[in-house]
Amino acid sequence: MRQPVTVGATLQESEPEPEWRREVSRRLEEYRVRRRRLRPDETQSGLPFIREPEFEEEISVPERPRPRILPRSRQTERMEIRIQPELDFSNFPDDRAHPQTALVPVAELGERRLAGALDAIFLIVAFAGFLGIFRSFQGEITFAKVDAIVCGTVFFLLYALYFFLFTTFAGATPGMQLRGLTIVRLDGTLPETRQLVWRSFGYLLSGATLTLGFLWALWDEDHFTWQDRISQTYVTAATPVVGNDAFEVPPGRHTFAHK
Repeated sequence: MRQPVTVGATLQESEPEPEWRREVSRRLEEYRVRRRRLRPDETQSGLPFIREPEFEEEISVPERPRPRILPRSRQTERMEIRIQPELDFSNFPDDRAHPQTALVPVAELGERRLAGALDAIFLIVAFAGFLGIFRSFQGEITFAKVDAIVCGTVFFLLYALYFFLFTTFAGATPGMQLRGLTIVRLDGTLPETRQLVWRSFGYLLSGATLTLGFLWALWDEDHFTWQDRISQTYVTAATPVVGNDAFEVPPGRHTFAHK
């Protein structure tokens, strides 16, 4: 009668036992004897390191459609570096906030005070002459309240007329002319009549607020007064910039203040 032979035994007898298995069995036996967990004469069968046949079932998993990655179009970054020269007035220089340049700086406050003092003296002399003419026609001036209001109104009108006429038609007041000062635009060129009219309006505001518009130059970062800010002009002791090529005035916009 034939005895059944297992597949594991057949494979074990046909293949020699590797060295590392014997070493593992020996070390395990020594460990058990040292710990006295089992009797020394008790032996352990060899570890069944028999590789069983593996049956892998291939399971086909449907792959999800991957989203199509469109190639990104590289955006070209454009960087412009503009180096503007110091006296380049081609790009609307009237809009600049800080107009001082090396050639046409703002006049010092001391020079402007002296010019203002001269203008005040001329105004007082003109007002005194007006009062003298009024008295020559048998006019009476008293210290009543109504007379004070009338005198104040006449002086303010004389002040407004003084600055309007000399600023608009001469380009500078007599005090400025005696101190060698002139009015220029923010780019250093001579102003237009429209800007001079606005400057005259600024003088009216500064005078109506008890010279607050003139005192504003003490706190302004550019030492500008109200009339400077309103008209976009300022007072300078330097020679204005003159260039027919760079500052050509279009037809129909010629001024009559500086011809």
